[in-house]
Amino acid sequence: MTLQTQNRRRAVRVELFTVGWNVIEAIVALAAGVVAGSVALVGFGLDSLVEVSAALVVLWQFFGVPEEREHRALKLIGVCFFALAAYVTFASIRDLLTRSEPSASIAGIAITAASLIVMPLLASAKTRIGREIASRSLIADSGQTKLCVYLSAITLAGLAANATLGWWWADPIAALAIAVIALREGLEAWRGDTCC
Repeated sequence: MTLQTQNRRRAVRVELFTVGWNVIEAIVALAAGVVAGSVALVGFGLDSLVEVSAALVVLWQFFGVPEEREHRALKLIGVCFFALAAYVTFASIRDLLTRSEPSASIAGIAITAASLIVMPLLASAKTRIGREIASRSLIADSGQTKLCVYLSAITLAGLAANATLGWWWADPIAALAIAVIALREGLEAWRGDTCC
């Protein structure tokens, strides 16, 4: 087996781990967000689901998916990010205007803190492997993973401020930051910058 083949297999394993991690992250974040009434946590969970789609697009590319199909998939991912941004913006503004106070979420704090550990390691692995096999899509996906680190930090900060300081407004403000990031990711996917 050649080194190129080994690195390609490592790239596929890293992307499969990305899918698995983001599915777990989404399930925990969405459940905890609904229970706590946290729009930031729900937004974080929905973003994780969209990230699963982005990782699948990269996997498709490794298995020789036609470029036209990849282009359509990226457009769909972009639309998902736009819908996420719209939902989170609406829910955040609603919560700010109605002074909706989310409950503290230990599960939400735990999953976002774990994400702050896992995602930088994953981004580093994607960058390293992407350079070894000269895969622009894997390197671009490492950038998406780095964005997830910032998203995790923003969500964790909002959850922690609400839980420890009682700053109910930190949750919808953190969610608005998620909306901005989702809009940016949507534009990149729409233009095809995410995986090309």
